[in-house]
Amino acid sequence: MGKTEFDLCVIGGGAGGLVVAAGGATLGAKVALVEKHRLGGDCLYYGCVPSKSLLHAAKVAHTVRTARRGAVECSAPTVHLDAVMQQVQRVIQAIEPNDSPERFRALGVEVIFGAGAFTDARTFHVNGRDLTAKNFVLATGSRPSIPNIPGLDTVPYLTNETLFALRTPVPSLIVLGAGPIGVEMAQAFARLGSKVTLVQRGNQILPQEDADLAAVVAERLAEEGVSLKLGCTPVRIGGESGDIRLQIKTEDNLEQTVHATHLLVATGRRANLEQLGLEQAGVETLQGRLLTDKRLRTTTNKRIYACGDVTGRYQFTHMAEHYAGVVLRNALFHLPAKVEERVIPWCTFTDPELARVGLSETGAKQCGIAHQVYTFPFHDIDRAHAEDETRGCAKIITAPNGRLLGAALVGAHAGELIHEYALALSKNMKAADLSKVIHVYPTLAQINRRVADQRMKQGFTPSIRKWIKRLFRLRG
Repeated sequence: MGKTEFDLCVIGGGAGGLVVAAGGATLGAKVALVEKHRLGGDCLYYGCVPSKSLLHAAKVAHTVRTARRGAVECSAPTVHLDAVMQQVQRVIQAIEPNDSPERFRALGVEVIFGAGAFTDARTFHVNGRDLTAKNFVLATGSRPSIPNIPGLDTVPYLTNETLFALRTPVPSLIVLGAGPIGVEMAQAFARLGSKVTLVQRGNQILPQEDADLAAVVAERLAEEGVSLKLGCTPVRIGGESGDIRLQIKTEDNLEQTVHATHLLVATGRRANLEQLGLEQAGVETLQGRLLTDKRLRTTTNKRIYACGDVTGRYQFTHMAEHYAGVVLRNALFHLPAKVEERVIPWCTFTDPELARVGLSETGAKQCGIAHQVYTFPFHDIDRAHAEDETRGCAKIITAPNGRLLGAALVGAHAGELIHEYALALSKNMKAADLSKVIHVYPTLAQINRRVADQRMKQGFTPSIRKWIKRLFRLRG
């Protein structure tokens, strides 16, 4: 085979692909970046950025509406969805230059716009051109997975890819799916004035989390007017624009009909693998999933890597960035770098937030892992009282010797507070190590020390106390 043109050819300009392309070029590699639409991907245009902007606007409206809790009198807020969505777009536009083609070309990346496909194991054809490379990186992302519900294809529905294009009021909204996207958008639209119904097949929202923590978020959603239809199976959908009718069946086999003006489908994601010529490249898939090893190489073509949502693994932007580092170390330097699978933090940005890292209590039980659980409520944190944010708790999972196995928080700023646990887990620390750390008073972060203290207090039994008194001649 003749000399290849590029060191790396990255296919897909989302978060993972952009980090690989920029990192590779900075390290001295000759890089091609192929994108069929625009750089930035789902995170910038349809995911993290617009959803968090919408949640912020919704929280402002909620704060004004509930200002009396802070002894402040305010008139009820007036929400214009068109203005809110324009603000969302302004946030996107402010971040967009970071992902511009000009920026990447200035780094030395050859940016190519167009849809292409592999013609063999080392050639990607796009715009009439054959790109050859030592290694390729699939970073084509994911898209909404649409369920097979009778009638769904006959009615207009929203996904995260179309939601932020709304410019007219949403009087009522049905949300199918109670994963992170579903619950975040359910709360956002409820706070912006929509009547929201959240439909979930399972018996709890956020099914990847411990039930007791997810229940805290569910309680808040219900308080804010979201109608929770849990354990309900969608049977049929009908109607027309502005009048959507969803027929559901409960666990008791009772059928109900839910009406709304709009429908949001948030029932999961699927990898973008179609029309890439993967068969010609010798890349095998299984039920719409790429088969990759821990070094993110496709198992049947070690020169083709996968990065980001397309891997089908943890579909978070921060994990896409982590995957990019793994790919670069392997593809450029031939180091046996592997994906981190033990210490992966994430957060659902509802109010209250729910964040977790490491092993959950449910996971420990399912795997038969010996463990102990300690919790501490935000209600006993002074800063939480000062800011009227007393809902929720911190939970840590430890091995019998006190070594941290996992942690979770449900409460204000949980997504910020979780990182102390992520660091502790990465360093194989014990709960006692967190107990020794001085935390600023008054801060919400004190909960991280207080929950760790619970292990020490639990070990301080009456018999131990009696022994200490006798040994040190204490008189209390």
